[in-house]
Amino acid sequence: MRLEGKTALVTGASRGIGRAIALALASEGADVVVNCSSSMIEAEKVSNEIKKLGRNSIVFKADVSEKTSVEKMVNETINKFGRIDILVNNAGIATVSPSEKLQEDLWRRGIDVMLTGVFFCSQAAGKEMIKQKSGKIINIASINGLVAFPERACYCSAKAGVMALTKVLASEWAKYNVNVNAVAPGYIETELVNNLASQGKLNIKELQERTPGGKLTAAEDVAETVVFLSSEASKSINGQTIVIDGGWTAYGYVESWLKS
Repeated sequence: MRLEGKTALVTGASRGIGRAIALALASEGADVVVNCSSSMIEAEKVSNEIKKLGRNSIVFKADVSEKTSVEKMVNETINKFGRIDILVNNAGIATVSPSEKLQEDLWRRGIDVMLTGVFFCSQAAGKEMIKQKSGKIINIASINGLVAFPERACYCSAKAGVMALTKVLASEWAKYNVNVNAVAPGYIETELVNNLASQGKLNIKELQERTPGGKLTAAEDVAETVVFLSSEASKSINGQTIVIDGGWTAYGYVESWLKS
């Protein structure tokens, strides 16, 4: 129980990676605030699963791109649990479009949720952590902050910004015993990835073949890394981005090279 007595807030926690993270934190002893922007039914299911693990949990519906809503969510966390020890900025959306056709509203919405939202949540939680003189913030970035994929101008830009923001906040808040780190998942086995595949926007078989291990990463693997970064075992890790991609970004092999 590495996180016993801790309170965590996980944004975008109703499904996928966020759900896995919320459950993993609870399994290690943390009480968890489950945030969602729309999927209240799914969020309540996650909250109930957390309660079955013997931990306390509430659901808070808030759009992370709206500063007032974020501040209310953090204040409610403090009112309910007395403190906030862990913030996981996971909320995100998929924006896939040829750059020359990307609509302004989709660009702005993506940046608002995936970058501005991370800042608003970190700012609101960070103020409380500074008062406490302790805290852990973990931002969910992506390998798309390191390597570019076509038709993902908004997504790649936002995730690269998250990595830079992680370093800035870590350098500012280290003196308050607040650690700020990020994880950068590759393709993860989630409902989102499966939906993109069903729309013909992803080829799962090709993704598996491109990954050195031959399979996509499980959401639980990301969650375990978040648990580590939330624990005292990571107290000397600050301002870093840990890549969780099964070796995708390390892999530069092309089969045809051996045939040339």
